[in-house]
Amino acid sequence: MDELDKLTGEIRQGVCDELDERDVPDDRIYEVIDRWMTQKCEGKKLSISQKERIRKSIYSSIRGFDILEEYLSDDSVTEIMVNGAGEIFLERKGKIEKAERVFENTERLENTAERIASRSNRLVNTKTPILDTRLEDGSRVNIVLPPVAINGPVITIRKFYDDPLTIDDLLEMNSVTKEAADFLKKAVQAGYNIFISGGTGSGKTTFLNILSEFVPGDERIITIEDSAELKLHNVANLVSLEARSGNVENENAIHIRDLIKTSLRMRPDRIIVGEVRGPEAIDMLQAYNTGHDGSMSTGHANSAADMMTRLETMVLMGMDIPVAAIREQIAAALEIVVHLGRLRDRSRRVLEISEVRGVKDGRIELAKIFEFEEEGEKDGIVTGSLKKTGEDLRNKYKFAAAGL
Repeated sequence: MDELDKLTGEIRQGVCDELDERDVPDDRIYEVIDRWMTQKCEGKKLSISQKERIRKSIYSSIRGFDILEEYLSDDSVTEIMVNGAGEIFLERKGKIEKAERVFENTERLENTAERIASRSNRLVNTKTPILDTRLEDGSRVNIVLPPVAINGPVITIRKFYDDPLTIDDLLEMNSVTKEAADFLKKAVQAGYNIFISGGTGSGKTTFLNILSEFVPGDERIITIEDSAELKLHNVANLVSLEARSGNVENENAIHIRDLIKTSLRMRPDRIIVGEVRGPEAIDMLQAYNTGHDGSMSTGHANSAADMMTRLETMVLMGMDIPVAAIREQIAAALEIVVHLGRLRDRSRRVLEISEVRGVKDGRIELAKIFEFEEEGEKDGIVTGSLKKTGEDLRNKYKFAAAGL
C-alpha cells in the first residue's frame, strides 16, 4: 500500500467513525471529509489532483461503489470482474487486463456488494449468496458471496451505455455488412420471428436492441427480461416486464414463464424475450405461434444448429412431450436465426444468418442465407465479411405482405 492509500484509509476511518452513513445527507459527508482532510493533510505536499482523488475515494466508499466508481465512469471499460478483494480484471476493446487498484480488504468489498444490492431493493448475504441485478444506468450485475465464492466476494458488471450502439456502429466495426443489415432491417419490419444465438459476450443483447429499433413505431411491444436491459426509443406503446427473485424463504418469485403467459393478455403486437435459458422456452414458442409476428429472443449456443438442439432441451425441461412435436413447434415459431460470435482477435461478428425451413428427415432444417468468410489476418485483426451463400429466402410471403 502506498502512502496516498494509507493516508486515504486514515481519513476514511475518521470520517466513518464520525458519521452514520445511512442518515447523513451528501453535503454533510463532504463537510466531514474536507475537515478530516485539512487535519490529516496538513504539512504534506499533495497536489490538487491527489487531494481530489482522496475526496472522491472516501465519498465513493461511503455512498458509491468504492473503487469501482473509477471503472464505471471509464467509457473504455466494458466489463468489470472482481475476483475477491485483491484482484480486479477489466475488459477493454474485447481484451482482458488486470486493474491496478484493488479493494483494501474484504469488508469493504462486502459493503460494496451490499450497497449494489440495496440500490435495487435486493438482498445478498450468506443465506442468499447469489444475486442478479442491475445498476441505475442499466448495467448488468452478478454477485456471488462466500461460502459459494471460495476466494471472497465476486462481482461481475457488464456495463450499459446511455448512448447505445446502432446498426451504423456495427457497419463501421465490420460486425455486419450493409447487405445483411438491410436484409435484417426489412425482416424485422415485415414481422419475421427472429432468434439471436451466440456465446457469452458475443453481443446478443446489444444486437437484439439494435434490431428492435427497426420495429414500426405504431406497434405495441412487450419486452420480457430477467434484468431489464433493452432500450427501445422509437416505440411509444411499450411495456417492459422484469422477472423477480424470491425472498429469503424463496417465495413470491416471478419467473419469465409467468411474464410470457401474462403478456398474452396485454394485447401485444410483438413479444421480445431478452433471453431464454430454461423451461420458459415452451411458453416463448407457443406465444410466437399464436399470431405475434415479428417477435424476437436470444439464447446461448455455439452455432445456429446447436441453438435448435438447446431449445429442444429447454422445452423438455418445462413439458414432457415428444421430441418430434417440439421440433415442429420450433420450426413453426422461428423463421430466421442470427448467430453471433467472437473471433480470435476478440472482435464480435455476425457469423451466420439462416432461414428455418421446417423439419426434414426428423431434424430442423436450416439454410444459410449469409455466412462469414474469413480472408486472413492483418496486424492481429481478422479480415473477412458476411457473404451471401447463394441460398435465397424461400418464405417471402411476409415481405410481400409488407410491401417490401
